[in-house]
Amino acid sequence: MGEPRPGSSMAKDKLPVTPGIRMLREREIDFKERPYKYEERGGTEVAARELGVDEHQVIKTLVMEDERKTAFIILMHGDREVSTKALARVLGVKTVTPCDTAAAEKHTGYMVGGISPFGTRKPLPVYVEASILSLPKIYINAGKRGLLVELSPDHLGKALKSLTPVSTARAD
Repeated sequence: MGEPRPGSSMAKDKLPVTPGIRMLREREIDFKERPYKYEERGGTEVAARELGVDEHQVIKTLVMEDERKTAFIILMHGDREVSTKALARVLGVKTVTPCDTAAAEKHTGYMVGGISPFGTRKPLPVYVEASILSLPKIYINAGKRGLLVELSPDHLGKALKSLTPVSTARAD
């Protein structure tokens, strides 16, 4: 019978179907599952190395909150940091800080290290570093540690109902 075709149900059955993967399929987003060997605290550097891609194209999904504890997601290049001061200014709030692990997991339904902007437990506003949208393709978490999806940044808007471009990046 031979090997299953990429994209066939047999090939996909080997990888977990997360809420993020389910949502991408429901919204008919063209993506490719990209599993890799997860390392605790390895972050985007390990994902990029394992997949043989530029870390700039590996996108971090960060769960943040303002001073009122209102949670949201910011998507950032793997090799950049979010300027929380710039983000607070853009959002018109006093402060922005990362959510602690328990809050991030409660808001998204995903474990830290596997947080995806797709299929979160509750709908959260999503902000994206504007320069991400000009990349040819991105690699972003699919909702499980060690599993990214490769897709065109053009598909982010189709996949996420609330997506706002911002400019808050700073080099590491």
